[in-house]
Amino acid sequence: MKIAICDDCRQDAVRLQNMLSGIHDTRLYQSAEQLLTDVKDDRVHYDLYLLDIYLEVMDGIELAKQLRQMDEYGAVCFISFSDAFYREAYDLYAVQYLLKPIRPEDIRKLLERVSKDIVRNRELSLYFKWRGKIGSIPYNKILYISSRGHTLSIHCRDGSVQECTGRLDEIAGRVSDGVFCRCHQSYLANMHYADNLEGSELVVAGVSIPVSRRYFADVKKRYQEILFEEMD
Repeated sequence: MKIAICDDCRQDAVRLQNMLSGIHDTRLYQSAEQLLTDVKDDRVHYDLYLLDIYLEVMDGIELAKQLRQMDEYGAVCFISFSDAFYREAYDLYAVQYLLKPIRPEDIRKLLERVSKDIVRNRELSLYFKWRGKIGSIPYNKILYISSRGHTLSIHCRDGSVQECTGRLDEIAGRVSDGVFCRCHQSYLANMHYADNLEGSELVVAGVSIPVSRRYFADVKKRYQEILFEEMD
């Protein structure tokens, strides 16, 4: 696994690197600008970005926003002395938020989670047909799928919407029920991007999706399972 550590406190950065020594390919950055320069124009990409929140010139939140524009697949983990930016981190789909001082056990759990995500994202894709052509979209790019008549709309993280021909029942039978969950006659949601379950609505990346009585129990169960997975 390729890991970038961006922390302007060299002592903290070296301590993190030592925890990963001999197991993963790591590189230290003491400024956001240096990391952005390396990632720009596909010069280098990392599987995991460990970003300190409090950086000089540009904070870790802004750094993550710019990294997301260049690398939508790399996992982001924020590190900080304070949890004051937890909400902003969550909005950027941060895989974890670790408080200093970081323990080896914290790093072990983080790496296990990221490794599982890498395997899932590389292996799982949704295949679709549209206007006589076949295409595919990785699961990790999909927020939810909506249905209207015989046309499905695949809503993606980057804001794009891919239409395809088919029935939601057929798609629901093909995708992993560990990732996607049927929540309504017309909606199938990627539960890994669910922000909240509020009454009869599931909030996915800020979008409210209706949850019908028929599917509520299954949606609630999977939502709670993912919450517990993230806490481990």
